[in-house]
Amino acid sequence: MGKAIISLNDHPDIRRIFVGYHIETTDIRYTVGGGKGSDAREVLIFSWNVEAEPAGLF
Repeated sequence: MGKAIISLNDHPDIRRIFVGYHIETTDIRYTVGGGKGSDAREVLIFSWNVEAEPAGLF
């Protein structure tokens, strides 16, 4: 079985849709063309039990 990690904007509807998955949050700054940007939060959604099998490259 394959594994997937997706990153989406942190929004209550996203958390509701993926309620059964392992979710972590991270801060991010959106910028375009070297501008000042704006702060936001993203959720990382894992398709497997990260506590039982931590994420790694290999």
